[in-house]
Amino acid sequence: MDGTPYVVRIPGANTELLAVDRRNEYHNTRAAQQAGVGPVIAHYLPEEQVMVLDFIPGRTMSIPALKEPGMPTRIAHSLKRLHAGPRFQTDFNMFRLTEYYLKVVDGQAVRIPERFRGYLPQVARIEEALTRNPLPTVPCHNDLLAENYIDDGKLLRLIDFEYSGNNDPTFELGNTCQEQQYDEPRIVEMCAAYFGAAYPDKLARMKLNMIMSDVGWTLWAAIQARISTIDFDFWGWAVERWARAEAKMDSADFSIWLATVRA
Repeated sequence: MDGTPYVVRIPGANTELLAVDRRNEYHNTRAAQQAGVGPVIAHYLPEEQVMVLDFIPGRTMSIPALKEPGMPTRIAHSLKRLHAGPRFQTDFNMFRLTEYYLKVVDGQAVRIPERFRGYLPQVARIEEALTRNPLPTVPCHNDLLAENYIDDGKLLRLIDFEYSGNNDPTFELGNTCQEQQYDEPRIVEMCAAYFGAAYPDKLARMKLNMIMSDVGWTLWAAIQARISTIDFDFWGWAVERWARAEAKMDSADFSIWLATVRA
């Protein structure tokens, strides 16, 4: 195509077990394009569910890069732009996705961390707290690994909308804080940049959703360890994520976060 670079997204095998809906991904990628933060879709093959995307020239981000000064604020600005854009096709709920993954775990004989099911009552406490005074849902990416950001020199652009859906914005903020391994000052900076101030209830919602990010993606990684042909230690990643979630649910702060959100 006259030397112009493109990116071709070809669906992987068995991704339905990971709850990936390719039609939803296409619809939401187009909505993110309209919001000005996603990639531009150059061509779409609906029968094959293949997207041809304009190549975004820029710096693919990493955890160290997103820990540089000012990055939490830049992330918040990009997310506010996405969240103010067109609604996505479907909703995303990590509690329901966790239930779905547990059914896959049972059906596919997937190994999960030994103590996982013993913490499901704590997960239920998180859901009860977050739904007592729910925030309006907005179009969210929901899977903001560092490499899903590209710095084009002006804006942190977002790619890979496999798990996108309308959701509580504090899940989005908490998820990306967890993925970037942010410390307290960076979490506070992101909250303030997004909401205008680091309100205690918003910070507590973010921290509970940081736990839920690890809870759900622990199961995702465990399923990947069972079905994926990619040369990556998905089981090690599942164990690492679960250890973080378990430690936070065992911490003295956990009850404080729940009480703050409920209030």
